[in-house]
Amino acid sequence: MSAVDTIKELREKTGAGIMDCKAALAQSQGDLSKAIDYLRQKGLATAAKKAGRETREGSIGSYIHFGGKIGVLVEVSCETDFVARNPEFQEFVRDIAMQIAGSTPPPQYIRREEVPAEVIEKERNIYIAQARETKKPEGVIAKIAEGKLEKFFEEICLLEQPFIKDPQTKIKDLLAQKIAKVGENMHIRRFTRYQLGEGEA
Repeated sequence: MSAVDTIKELREKTGAGIMDCKAALAQSQGDLSKAIDYLRQKGLATAAKKAGRETREGSIGSYIHFGGKIGVLVEVSCETDFVARNPEFQEFVRDIAMQIAGSTPPPQYIRREEVPAEVIEKERNIYIAQARETKKPEGVIAKIAEGKLEKFFEEICLLEQPFIKDPQTKIKDLLAQKIAKVGENMHIRRFTRYQLGEGEA
């Protein structure tokens, strides 16, 4: 693969700019997977710097899935109206709505910090009880339970889920990449997911 092709592939996988892709490949001696990790870390660092900035603009996106059987509304905020109208921002909003519609099981929370402590404790106790059935040492049992708890967060928290268009990327990493690219703080604020017939007696 030529250097140009490698840069092109890296751009497609990460959404980063050409100069950032060149720098990442130089930093990783041309190793594509290391370059992706480098760009993700850079994106997370940029996102962390912008995390305190207010987000009063944004967009509400919608997505109808599965022949009209599932519908999603999601609110994503940013700092300026200019970014809110940007096609890339709008595509991100739609991707998030599609993620919520298409995930099985669907997310119940945006971030793990929103999960009530009693829910986490209940799950942890279930996993510990299951792990004890294996008769392994207590230290191993605790690790097994924590591993299952991480999987639980991945299922019910939107930001922890693998992106359905690129399962190697979690939604929180995708958000960090977009923040780095548009240069503004962004938040997935709230969502509502409707499923036909859901909640009927």
